[in-house]
Amino acid sequence: MKLEGIRKHFDDVVAVDGIDLEIIDGEFFSMLGPSGSGKTTCLRMIAGFEPPTSGTIWLQGQDVTRLAPYDRDVNTVFQDYALFPHMDVVENVEYGLKVKRVTKKERNERAVEALQMVQLADLAKRKPSALSGGQRQRVALARALVNRPKVLLLDEPLGALDLKLRQAMQIELKEIQQRVGLTFIYVTHDQEEALTMSDRMAVFSAGRIEQIGTPADVYEKPETDFVAGFVGVSNVLSGAAAEAITGSTDAFTIRPEKIRLDAPGGGTDVCTAPGHVREVVYLGSVTRYIVSLDAGGELVVMEQNLSTSSMEALQVRGRAVTLSWEVKYNRQVERAGEGSSDPEEGSR
Repeated sequence: MKLEGIRKHFDDVVAVDGIDLEIIDGEFFSMLGPSGSGKTTCLRMIAGFEPPTSGTIWLQGQDVTRLAPYDRDVNTVFQDYALFPHMDVVENVEYGLKVKRVTKKERNERAVEALQMVQLADLAKRKPSALSGGQRQRVALARALVNRPKVLLLDEPLGALDLKLRQAMQIELKEIQQRVGLTFIYVTHDQEEALTMSDRMAVFSAGRIEQIGTPADVYEKPETDFVAGFVGVSNVLSGAAAEAITGSTDAFTIRPEKIRLDAPGGGTDVCTAPGHVREVVYLGSVTRYIVSLDAGGELVVMEQNLSTSSMEALQVRGRAVTLSWEVKYNRQVERAGEGSSDPEEGSR
């Protein structure tokens, strides 16, 4: 699938501003970004629910830009599963085939096959009201898979689930995608979902793509200030604070888990920064330390609580510390609005 120069205007609002994107057949591709970044509008244009203002959408080498949704070889799974409450599971899955006038025998065979893919064949005769949230989500997935689309579009399908179930379904969705071998295009604002499931991902902001890459590349090598701050937690330093550490005023980012409090050692391959601990947030398995630097700005530090109790962690508040991390973890980034004056020029 390929998008070329895709733009979408709603009156004076530019929702998608010139997207070029190629998605490889059979990959799990995520569109990640905050609300209003253009990711859902982009997905709706791929599905055919919204026509682009300009640009071209290609599917399997065919220009589908002006085709109706039912003429495109794609299916969509939404957050609202919209299952028919009066139908049992297998009838819900069969419904799309029934509309297409597929024979009863064939649609039943294909529905059972789809339910086996999502491991729900034994619940075929249950009504949606008798299913858990995760099971209803899998029924909606089977209903989309039964049509054997070339591309499956998923618009925040796990958003209504509780945290533990959502985390379990992330793993399950990825396993299903690998099992069926379809191209999945997944829209989410949740960084953990995108990092957990994606082969590659695009980070959206203000209608544009900030970065495309594997989860590891996007997390470890953010190309812009926005990506560094949105994907996971990151520190960005520039100006005088950066110069005191690296000798350059250029903005750079360092992830909180790469920094150590009062770790021994040093050398040319290690950055150091003195400061004092302004705040401590104990999170059970990890502790977050917010350190005000002597050179200005702040750094967030994350450390695992391998042998640290909550009382021991909280006692660090107010203490003078020296932070250290390996130079190789520094990543230069482009700052949004670079060139404007910033009185603090610290971190976030």
